[in-house]
Formats: sequence, C-alpha cells, structure tokens
Amino acid sequence: MTADPRLCVGDVPVARYALDPPLDVRHGRRPYLHPVRTLGGTVVTDAFPADHVWHNGVSLAVPDVNGTNLWGGRTYRRDEGYAWRDDHGRIAHTGWEAREPHRLAHHLQWRDPNGVVLLTERRELTARPLTERAWALEVGYTLTAPEDRDVTLGSPATNGRPGGAGYGGFFWRAVTAAPGRVFTSRADGEEVVNGSTEPWVAFAGTGPDSAAYTLVFSGLAPGDRWFVRTSMYPGICVAFAFDRPLVLPAGTGRTARHRVVVADGTLDREVAAALAAGDR
Repeated sequence: MTADPRLCVGDVPVARYALDPPLDVRHGRRPYLHPVRTLGGTVVTDAFPADHVWHNGVSLAVPDVNGTNLWGGRTYRRDEGYAWRDDHGRIAHTGWEAREPHRLAHHLQWRDPNGVVLLTERRELTARPLTERAWALEVGYTLTAPEDRDVTLGSPATNGRPGGAGYGGFFWRAVTAAPGRVFTSRADGEEVVNGSTEPWVAFAGTGPDSAAYTLVFSGLAPGDRWFVRTSMYPGICVAFAFDRPLVLPAGTGRTARHRVVVADGTLDREVAAALAAGDR
C-alpha cells in the first residue's frame, strides 16, 4: 500500500493527507488532512474526536447531496430531527494530477450509497511559506454536476434545524487544550461570527503541546457563509448552504479557492488581517 502523501514547507512536513482512509461508512469516508502542524510543530487539527467521531481534520464534505449524507454522523430531516440512516456515501480519489512535496492535485468522485456518481471534483492543495512562524494552506476545487441532472447541496439548517446549523463545505476541525477564540476584523465570538460573510475569520487556540497557535481563514465564494463553533467544539467551515440550498445545474461546475494561514503564537487583529491579505 502506498503511504499517504505529505505536504511540506521547504523541508518541514506540515500536513498528512489521508487519501483513502478505512473509515466506517457512517463516518463519511473521504480524504482528509490530519495532522496539520505549525512550522513549530504544534498540531492544530483533530480527528475522530469523541464528541463527533466523523470530524476528520480538514476536509470537504456536505451532509446533504441530493439526499446522500457525505458528512458522516446522523442525518437531520425536517419534522423528524437527527437519526442514523442508511444514506451515507463516499468521496473517492480517482487519479493523481500532481504529487509534489508542496502541491497535491487530484480527481475525485462524490458517490451515493450505491456508488452512483453525484459530483466529480478536481482538487488542489498547496503549502506556501509566509514568515518564519507562519505558512498558508491553499485549497482549490471545482465541483461539477453530471450532464443529465441538477445537484442540490443542503445542510441541517436548510432541512429545518434552527440555531445556525448551516454546516457543510470546507471544514476544519481544530484542536485546543483551552477554550479557543474566534474573531474577525470587527467582531468577536461564535454568536456574531457564525453566519457572517466577513473577509476573514481567525481562530486562536492552544495545541496538545500547550503552545498557542492562530488560524486565519479567507476565501469565501459567492453565496458562502462562515459556520463557526467554539463552545460545543472548535470548528470553522466555509458553508456552501448555510441558510438556503445550493443548486448546481446539470453539467455546470462551481470553482472556489480558500486560504488558511497556520501560525505559531496568538495573533492580534492587525497581524491576522495582514496575513489574510497576503501583506506579510
């Protein structure tokens, strides 16, 4: 079996890419990045946490793709709530385009429980150096619907769950030994950042080694919103269907590119904004 590829900044490994993990289908079988580390070596992702076993580091996943759960966990349905259902699909690697220490590009299929292809995807992951204490993960992808049918992406919120539960998209399950802080250029806290369209969102936490770190997210596509959790668990998501379903018409694609600065230490607003803008 071929070893999972790594992303490196120079000669420093900063992330492992689990390409075809042997997950229980109910946990959303899909590629994911974990562990992701700062340049100083602090781990900034979590995988298989007890509170949500299907949270796998950094990944793309959606809980409702034409009725298929590609997120993992229980499925939320209007007037029924959450329940375990036999509706879990799989996001599968189908071929490499590039495999370099700093760049991975490949093709994937988003499949329903019977193996029918719901979406095809071209994905690119790039690790770029920024400063002696920070690097950037760039994630670009194009999701394409089949020629013969539209594809609808949804979330628990679009299926009737209250409370801003619009998760599903590019998701980062963080790890923090102490309560984390989420902030933007003008706001602090989960309640105000969740559902916003701020140009960037920062999460400051503490790794398992007790070292402080900061993540700075940017790159919302049109229609995306930030889904944020700090109280229940630490997680940041570029949400595709926060409060209304996203429809990909037959034969069309949706392209997006997100950027996450991974920095040692606790950053203030000024430094976070500069890194998000690429000024440092």
